[in-house]
Amino acid sequence: MLTARRIKHKGLRLLYARGDRSKINPKWLDKVERLLNGLSIAGAPSELSFPGSGYHELKHNRKGTHACWVTRNQRVTFEWDAEGPFNVDLEDYHGR
Repeated sequence: MLTARRIKHKGLRLLYARGDRSKINPKWLDKVERLLNGLSIAGAPSELSFPGSGYHELKHNRKGTHACWVTRNQRVTFEWDAEGPFNVDLEDYHGR
């Protein structure tokens, strides 16, 4: 189950917990809100695999991390355990 304490990114945490949209790029808000809502009800990571989500599992040193597309480079990334998603982040993992 997604809770604010399982969200790593401060802006995502504020959006989820308080509805505070100030820390997320306004162009990304609709997509980010859909993904957070999906994470809050999903029973498995693959349930985020809907048209337009760009869901995929990362490889190599990021194995076990899942990602969904927000923009060309920005992704909502997360890991999954028995309680659901955790370490939910908004990142450009291509720029690493």
